[in-house]
Amino acid sequence: MAVDVKFDASAMHVRLLDGREVGIPLAWFPKLQHATPAQRKRWRLIGKGVGIHWDVIDEDLSVSALLGR
Repeated sequence: MAVDVKFDASAMHVRLLDGREVGIPLAWFPKLQHATPAQRKRWRLIGKGVGIHWDVIDEDLSVSALLGR
């Protein structure tokens, strides 16, 4: 389950409940890559952390998919 999401210039970093952090290239997610930094910051956890949602760009990501499960 995700507990936090942060971005740098080229990646999204998802911190998990167990303390791990996963870095994923923004190039894998065109909507996020083309979003402004302000739009990227407007995320919320869904399903108690099983997913991440951005209303403003209509994007949903599953944590299990990010982990390749």
